[in-house]
Amino acid sequence: MQQLEIGKIYEGKVKGITQYGAFIDINGGGTGMVHISEISNTFVKEIRDHLTENQEVRVKVIGINEAGKVSLSIKRAVENPEPQQKPRRNDSHRSRGTVWEPKKQTPMSELSFEDMLSRFKQNSEERMCDLKRSTDRKNGTRRK
Repeated sequence: MQQLEIGKIYEGKVKGITQYGAFIDINGGGTGMVHISEISNTFVKEIRDHLTENQEVRVKVIGINEAGKVSLSIKRAVENPEPQQKPRRNDSHRSRGTVWEPKKQTPMSELSFEDMLSRFKQNSEERMCDLKRSTDRKNGTRRK
């Protein structure tokens, strides 16, 4: 059995899936766990939508605690991950006051299915909130 090193990438196989993560059997290196937040760069609600048991995966060792439990990441094992940085607020915008500017939309043809689904879900949730707010006003009810 080889000694695992933090920061190195290994090949492994999904051995078990729970609601908070997946257990990965690393070839010749024991077992580690990928937390749900380390599976993908996108939001993961259901792990089984991203992984299946016995699936071959590449994982990066991100930690080993005193008890020997190994923490793994699938999203950090990707060769060239796309930077997921939040846009910085530009101080020059503050001086102009609040000015509405339309969002720069990426053409649908350039989006992946997951991105289109995410955009659809966000729009749907916003519309449902607006509808509920409108209905509550008409009924005279307010939530505190």
